[in-house]
Amino acid sequence: MKSMHLIASAKMGGAERWFVRFLQAMQAAGEEVHAVVRRDSELASTHLRGIPHSEVGFRTVWDPLSRWEVSQLLRRDDAPIVQTYMSRATRLTHLPPGRGRVHIARLGGYYRLPPFTHAHAWVGNTRALCDWMIQGGLPAERVHHITNFAEPAKPADAKQLQQLRAQLDVQPDDWLILTAGRMVGFKGHRYLIEAMKHLPPTVAGRRTRLVLIGDGDLMPELTRQVTELGLQDRVHFAGWQHDPSAWFHLADMVMFPSRDEETLGNVILEAWAYGKPLVTTAFRGARELTRHQQDAWVVPCDEPLAIAEGMATVMNDPALMTAMVAQGHRRLAQEFSPQAIIGAYQALYRKLLGEV
Repeated sequence: MKSMHLIASAKMGGAERWFVRFLQAMQAAGEEVHAVVRRDSELASTHLRGIPHSEVGFRTVWDPLSRWEVSQLLRRDDAPIVQTYMSRATRLTHLPPGRGRVHIARLGGYYRLPPFTHAHAWVGNTRALCDWMIQGGLPAERVHHITNFAEPAKPADAKQLQQLRAQLDVQPDDWLILTAGRMVGFKGHRYLIEAMKHLPPTVAGRRTRLVLIGDGDLMPELTRQVTELGLQDRVHFAGWQHDPSAWFHLADMVMFPSRDEETLGNVILEAWAYGKPLVTTAFRGARELTRHQQDAWVVPCDEPLAIAEGMATVMNDPALMTAMVAQGHRRLAQEFSPQAIIGAYQALYRKLLGEV
């Protein structure tokens, strides 16, 4: 079954990495996909190798040329399923009438709902998000919950890991704490950096180090914070990583400090995929995905001291770390596998086309 997927992002982030991961998994399952991305975006230039795609302007929702480009593409393409991601692509997508096609809007956040109401169906990646859509007036029978899956862990490259250790001046017995995400406010990086001031320089006889993967508008502010707190030798900014797998292999722990606005949090699934003990704040997605003390250690949002105490608690308990890693791996296989999630989308597509 052919499907078209439209996303208007200029930069890469968690949602865009999911977009690529999802389409690759669809192809692996034998599905024909066609991506439509923003012209000159990072997706178009770097990340869509092997995925058939078109590029359109996607400049603004009011731009007549962008509207025309999208409408012409929709008229030329015969994909029965058209799936849009986030607001701009959804607002610019209006299917020509009378051709038995279905428009599915996938929401990964708590956006304003009026721009999404013209779609035929809506997918939310958490149950809480789906409940919110229904409470906002979308018909319950057309709102569907399908969560994300993690990219399977890639093999470790020993030479690359050695190079990263040298780059960071990391010793084999250091505690290397990893966090990943765009440098934007709701990701909570400033609370984690402050937590490093409360976390002892050594825990269980091992030096503590933090690596932040990602880029964004808050990078200068966060860099200043590290300097002001005197943490330059303990906190490292690794920048945006097209392939972060080596960093996950290198890490001894994953800490995800998002604020309550975070809808799901793909880093949770990535920590489980790479077999790393996870400390996370209790944001919306974590409250739904994780089980405290079973597959993650969960601490309050926006509280640096609680974050530091949570990390230290896990570091000082090897048995707890082992148990959480094992349970995270089990849950990933049972609930968040690519096969299960792709199967859910395939079933949804068949169901919706049968109702047209």
